[in-house]
Amino acid sequence: MAGPDAGPVVDLGEVAVFPGLVNAHAHLDYTAMAGLLVPPREFPDWIKGILTLKSQWTDAEFEASWRLGARQQLESGTTTVANIETRAHQLAGLRAGTPLRIFSFLEMTGIRSGREPERILGEAMEVLKGLPPNRGGVGLSPHAPYSTSPELLRAVAAVARREGWRVTCHVAESDPEFDMFMYRRGSLFSWLEPQRPCDDCGLGSPVQHVDRHGLLGSPLLAVHVNRLWGEDAWRLAARGASVVHCPRSHAYFGHPRFPREELTEAGVPICIATDSLGSTKASREGPPVLSLLDELRALAAADPGLSPRRMLTEVTVQPARALGLKSVLGELNTGALADLLVLPHAGSTGTVEEALVHHRGPVAATLIGGRWEWIAPGWDSLLSGSVHDPRSTPSP
Repeated sequence: MAGPDAGPVVDLGEVAVFPGLVNAHAHLDYTAMAGLLVPPREFPDWIKGILTLKSQWTDAEFEASWRLGARQQLESGTTTVANIETRAHQLAGLRAGTPLRIFSFLEMTGIRSGREPERILGEAMEVLKGLPPNRGGVGLSPHAPYSTSPELLRAVAAVARREGWRVTCHVAESDPEFDMFMYRRGSLFSWLEPQRPCDDCGLGSPVQHVDRHGLLGSPLLAVHVNRLWGEDAWRLAARGASVVHCPRSHAYFGHPRFPREELTEAGVPICIATDSLGSTKASREGPPVLSLLDELRALAAADPGLSPRRMLTEVTVQPARALGLKSVLGELNTGALADLLVLPHAGSTGTVEEALVHHRGPVAATLIGGRWEWIAPGWDSLLSGSVHDPRSTPSP
């Protein structure tokens, strides 16, 4: 029965209602890069390509690309995005311009610039602490082991624990990265050796590397983790890290099979995310869209043994927990925020998860904080009410 503070009751007809999807890793500002980067023969070639492309873009192009990605997320039922931010000077305006719950992880590198780790981290903290209040959150993103120094990783880990911030980092993404840290060899090592001290290479796997410098216990959203060695999976589980898998990006680079079985056996939580459209191929339907639903379809095709219910948890419950928001996001329960998506569905209740996994195109509607923030054409007359959510903030 509705309480005294509930809004009007709206009969949506034959639909399925799900928690709003939680994207554990995105690069919104790369959305308009779709189709501009050819899948490389070697991973370092893609890095060089995107660095060149970024150097040619203006602030206006990055802003338009970020906003395009945010709109595509909203239209495909995502309500929360853990986004890697590279445009610190534009960040406040970008966050204010979308109803999405944006968890902004400010990216840090430092290898090419040669700046001191303390200065890099200090500037990042100043930006994040200076952002206006928002319905999302903030965190730190040392880009990857090969693009950051051990000193920066240690400093980030210490600050994250002190501030209660999450950390995300690309870890063990490619064979060249694995070869660099395990064996001091390979295409990535050869390219970077003249640019960075490499005395941190040849000492173990990338997972061991970030653990050695305190990052796994931040707590960490470890993105990709396509290569494991020895006890890496158990190490991730013991430190409380979550792993973020991006199916379409994985296919774009032609990585070996994602080590889901080893991670699951060790008890590592897995989240599914979009990564960026700069590393996503077009399909028969046309250019790619930044959509977790498209990621789920790609995952179902690559791993048909996974149940739709398991996949649903990896875009709702698991990423919400990874962001420290268990029972707040990714669930339709008393006390959770009123974030949800609506899909047309005339089938049985037993097939609703399958309907989500195989859905194509925009959802019917997306609700964030009790307010309809996206309504597909044809649904306007049905979705005229609101859902009361006293804990949510007004939309910007």
